[in-house]
Amino acid sequence: MKLEEVVKTNVGGLITACIDRKQLVDLMVCRVLDTRAGEKHSPLVIFSSNGHSISIANSDAPMGRMLNEADILHADGQSVVSFSRWFSDTPIPERSATTDTIHDVPLMSSENIKHFLLGANQATIEKCGAILSEKYSNFDVVGTQHGYFDEADEDGIVAKINASGCEVLWVGLGKPKEQLFILRNKSKLTVPVIISCGGCYNFVTGDYKRAPELFQKLGLEWLHRAMTEPKKLLWRYITTNPHAVYCVIKHRYFV
Repeated sequence: MKLEEVVKTNVGGLITACIDRKQLVDLMVCRVLDTRAGEKHSPLVIFSSNGHSISIANSDAPMGRMLNEADILHADGQSVVSFSRWFSDTPIPERSATTDTIHDVPLMSSENIKHFLLGANQATIEKCGAILSEKYSNFDVVGTQHGYFDEADEDGIVAKINASGCEVLWVGLGKPKEQLFILRNKSKLTVPVIISCGGCYNFVTGDYKRAPELFQKLGLEWLHRAMTEPKKLLWRYITTNPHAVYCVIKHRYFV
């Protein structure tokens, strides 16, 4: 799948791709293969959207602009899919959670792709890389870098990433740090694909637990996370979920 084939829709002010999990993987693999064939492109930048993203994008205009600078903004949260079905003429077919995407890439493509993992602490990122490399023979981790660095360190990190020869760069620094890092440095990075991934590495290592499948199917993974990490997430979801609904309705009917 090519970038120009992607249909997009406005969900709460965020221009979101109407793609499924397989199409997201196809976009990534296609850009990798095009680069291998000698085509010249700037990196394909992929960000994710959920209810929290919609809320903060409407409260913080620079954050909204950053998210909309992505080539692909995919529906990481089931709420975004539901909003598109209720309030958009072009519904999003399914949720493409980044916690699934990191597994979908080796499972849905036979290509051996080189990956660089950026973010988390050193122990977590090394453990994540080891798990993915062992689990998937076609997930080649060619470099890792912890996420505890300052902006002054970024040129050295960019050089390390470029020297690795990676084809997909995963950036798990949390919003908005990962978006800022990517947009500041994408012109200096030679990697075909850059994807923001939040706390994805901790799910791979098992430090964070995915919700039971029933919760995922019902679009209630946020509720499971709020129950398992109430001090960190409960207030966030209580405040941002209703605000996200308001923002979606506002952009659909009043903007």
